Amino acid sequence: MTDSEAPRRHRRVLPVLSAMVIAAASLGGWWVAGRGSGFEARLIAYVRGQARSGLVRVEVSGKAGSPGRPTSVPYAGDPSVFDYPGREKKLQIDRVMRLLGIGPGKTVADIGAGGGWFTVRAARKVGPHGTVIAEEINPAALTYIDRRAAKAGLTNVQTVLGTPDDPKLGRASVDAVVMLKMYHEIAHPLVVMERVHEALRPGAKVGIIDRNGNGSGEDHGVPQRTVEQEMTQARFVEVGAYDFTKADGEDYFLVFQAR
Repeated sequence: MTDSEAPRRHRRVLPVLSAMVIAAASLGGWWVAGRGSGFEARLIAYVRGQARSGLVRVEVSGKAGSPGRPTSVPYAGDPSVFDYPGREKKLQIDRVMRLLGIGPGKTVADIGAGGGWFTVRAARKVGPHGTVIAEEINPAALTYIDRRAAKAGLTNVQTVLGTPDDPKLGRASVDAVVMLKMYHEIAHPLVVMERVHEALRPGAKVGIIDRNGNGSGEDHGVPQRTVEQEMTQARFVEVGAYDFTKADGEDYFLVFQAR
């Protein structure tokens, strides 16, 4: 089946779900996101059955693992836009890595790596005996990172294709996790952070840098208190909170460890 045929196949489902369902083209596939509660179990089962082709992803908010909060659409444009002059200094990225214990020989996961801006910097920091796992749900971004690492002569970068609910990290495989300006895109944070929890080695730290948004899902941010509440629910304890990653204090940098 071609992409052009996919909308016709699912057209008969959408009117039934009415305003509760939003169909959108994203990352080259079709997504169906259910909002609210009261969905008939048989209807959900039917839509999920239609998703087995891989052309459709079903998300039902208000179910297990979802706080029912608005999220932003994952960025799928030109990854080079994040490589602007002065970003390294603005984010004080060396200080970020120091606070997360990122150094020679460590294994670091860059979740939602985008174009690999942080990936390549972390790869240089951990050195030839360390590893940086660049995770993305966008295959095109991973191709971009592979080429970028090769051009930079970095042989310690591994790219991993995750899913919106699972970064596909190995159990007890990482010493640090970085989520740079992407937490606000996670629809089911409790599910994702459970997978992250499983991937942490003893003493590992998780760093989240994001915009202190208004909670609407439209400003590419998420309130700091929301992240802290969700991470507590996901069995993490906050060990550090900073605002140096942006001069105006609009961004926060939170550090967590597994409880």
